[in-house]
Amino acid sequence: MKSIIVVAALVAACTAHLYFKETFDDDTWTSRWTKSIVKDADGTSGNWKLSAGKWYNDKKEDQGLKTDDDARFYIISAPIEEFSNKGKDLVLQYTIKHEQQIDCGGGYLKLLPASSFDDPKNFSPDSTYNIMFGPDICGTSTRKTHVIFNHQGTNHLIKKEVKCETDQMTHLYTLIVHPDNTYEVLIDDAKVQQGSLEDDWDMVPPKEIPDPEARKPEDWVDDAQMDDPEDKKPEGYDDIPSLIKDPEAAKPEDWDDDADGEWEAPMIDNPAYKGPWKAKRIPNPAYKGPWVQPRIPNPKYAPEPELYAYDSIAHVGIEIWQVKSGTIFDNIIVTDSIAEAKEWAEKWAVMKKGEKSMFDAEEEKRRKQEEEDRKKMEEERKKEEEEKKDDDDDDDDDDEEDEDDDDDDDDDEVEDHHDKHEL
Repeated sequence: MKSIIVVAALVAACTAHLYFKETFDDDTWTSRWTKSIVKDADGTSGNWKLSAGKWYNDKKEDQGLKTDDDARFYIISAPIEEFSNKGKDLVLQYTIKHEQQIDCGGGYLKLLPASSFDDPKNFSPDSTYNIMFGPDICGTSTRKTHVIFNHQGTNHLIKKEVKCETDQMTHLYTLIVHPDNTYEVLIDDAKVQQGSLEDDWDMVPPKEIPDPEARKPEDWVDDAQMDDPEDKKPEGYDDIPSLIKDPEAAKPEDWDDDADGEWEAPMIDNPAYKGPWKAKRIPNPAYKGPWVQPRIPNPKYAPEPELYAYDSIAHVGIEIWQVKSGTIFDNIIVTDSIAEAKEWAEKWAVMKKGEKSMFDAEEEKRRKQEEEDRKKMEEERKKEEEEKKDDDDDDDDDDEEDEDDDDDDDDDEVEDHHDKHEL
């Protein structure tokens, strides 16, 4: 039995194929990737450059393709060895780092058929694609991972919520589409979503629909509770007024009945009044629960065993808008081997540790510098306050000297006047 398993594994390894890989190791990437010119005319086309960013494990190995201009479109593509994913797994995997603390912008990839454009320079937001996959962030309202499939010319968004990472570190995004019409989404090699292509997208009509002929029975009881038939309204309940005269009110002393009319105490809420009488509620023995419209087989439903499959996958592309640039794409692979994607994930795990160490060191350095700057500013503020206080004290001393001089002058005047008087 073990030998059979080993043989099966060897056969799978031999048939596995890596259709595309890109690690952006050097400047030769420009010979493989073509930047679109569709946004050149209006000046909104962004530039790319190679960079490992501010923190990394290995500066050379970790460099990727980085967006370099704020408030720009980034549209670029590379050819893939054209293939169809019929009868096999399809894996799209890549790493992305939003080092700039992205506020609004995309970070997704597209797999496109050969018919998407006649020239890669004409790749545009309107170009037909097969799959769009990756994170999209804008403020706090949009923070998700897109998983979009094109089916019969229409783009279908996943109906489930798929989270995305929003920090400044490198993250690994993986989409696996299986030939049994199921899928998996992994982030950082951990599964975050999975399911059926039929159930989680509206690419095919549902298997069942509510029966349009069904009607709720007339005697169906929707109320879970009812009035207690044995509960009776107390005698005199309706005679209790809602308002009464304020018993603590007193006629003002200056009230003139002739001029002001007969005085009446103001009205206040009656504490004895409890509102309109209602019978107490008890469980309804006839309650059947909410009525649910029965479902029937959908006559428009037809299974599509090859819903997952595309006849042509010929390009990988990036087509995004970013308000704040600085995102780094790297380690892009397209393969039919889950095992190979796993090997790349293991490399990312090693890189992540080194990157995190450098990030933490840089953050600690930044924190210390900010603390030093804060202390320096505080010291300068105190010094300025002391100097100002000294200046104010000097001004007070000068004022006192001036007052003493004035007093001496006054004394001299008095003495002169006294002498004259004696004479």
